[in-house]
Amino acid sequence: MTSELPERPAGERHAPETRASDAERELIAERLRDAMAEGRLDMEEFEERLGLALQARTHGELVPLVRDLPDPGTKRAATGAGAPADFGSAPAGSGAWADRVGSSPATSRGAFGFLGGFGRKGNWTVGRRFHATAFLGGGEIDLREARFEERVTVIRCFAVLGGMQVTVPPDLDVEVRGFGFMGGFGEVPDRGDVSGISPAPDAPKVIVSGFALMGGVGVERKLRKEDRRRLKDERRRERLASGSESYEDRMVRHVERWSRHQERHEEHWARQLERHEERRARHQELRDARRARREDHRGRRGQHHDGDDEHRKEL
Repeated sequence: MTSELPERPAGERHAPETRASDAERELIAERLRDAMAEGRLDMEEFEERLGLALQARTHGELVPLVRDLPDPGTKRAATGAGAPADFGSAPAGSGAWADRVGSSPATSRGAFGFLGGFGRKGNWTVGRRFHATAFLGGGEIDLREARFEERVTVIRCFAVLGGMQVTVPPDLDVEVRGFGFMGGFGEVPDRGDVSGISPAPDAPKVIVSGFALMGGVGVERKLRKEDRRRLKDERRRERLASGSESYEDRMVRHVERWSRHQERHEEHWARQLERHEERRARHQELRDARRARREDHRGRRGQHHDGDDEHRKEL
């Protein structure tokens, strides 16, 4: 029991009734988080033990919470025939994920958006624990081109009156454990281009947890740009191979269809120009008619003034 908490000076032991410090409670909480990330505890057990650890007052209340978990110094040992697997380093071999796991330190371990947004995308390295919070805002976490600090990554997403999008490649092992209250938290249904693709054997594991309050957190699988381009080329080649029409014939048909489109386009603009000229001529006729009426009215008004002058002379 004494080895599971920070050591004291020689001759002094951790008695069960000894008061626990904040540092000791945080040490136990850290071990529980490690156990949850490695799959030794499920989310329900983790939350229950974490709550007890944060409320514990003595060593006797802390020690039972980690008694069935391995010691921190032995959980990554990998010597001997029956040694446990190393879940904290990059896997051996030359798989697609071999050079993207454990090869570089984390460049980001969290993100926060308040009345705004944040984004993590492109070539970046996600930490073994990543905390993201969006309050009255939004965020995007794109893991398609990302590297991973370790083989097991825990992403905690908290969305309050906001939204968050987690984009992952289809060959990544993803587990969603979050929940939503007056909102949504879960995986977006797979589209046709990624349905049926299973995680790669050497892929790291990503656990997305947290909660959404009057907001939403979505985990969506999308192909990488180069994979989408390659899939498009393959489908085009399959269509060409399955039909009797050659590529040259398709190009000739495409040029003919484009020529017909151009002809219709030119005819359309010719008709528009003709209508425009007709409307312009009608407007000119109306202006000329109004000008003639004004001149006629001006002439009649001048004759009326001349008659008034003669009448005054006669008087």
